[in-house]
Amino acid sequence: MVKDDNKELLNQFQAYQQQLQAVLIQKENLRLQILEIDKALEELEASKEKEAYKIAGPIMIKRTTTQLKKELKERKDSFDLRVKSLEKAEERIVTKLKEIEPEIKKIMGV
Repeated sequence: MVKDDNKELLNQFQAYQQQLQAVLIQKENLRLQILEIDKALEELEASKEKEAYKIAGPIMIKRTTTQLKKELKERKDSFDLRVKSLEKAEERIVTKLKEIEPEIKKIMGV
């Protein structure tokens, strides 16, 4: 039978693993969105059009390509900051998991 302290440590380890997984999923989603933004910016740069459309919910709004580029770059910058924040959270969680891991191995008899 596992002692209460050991149960708590195991629960804590599992919680950190779940947090890490959630952070990794969020980070991957943001990276995919950044790739989409990069592709949109490439298309706007390659286009000779002065105006384009932006999808906002169920409607399309006409904007100048300059406005769209600015909006996309701002959104990309925001996503980049969020990715960096998630990377810091990931580092903290991994550090905690590494700290707990030797104790978990002792409990499990590995």
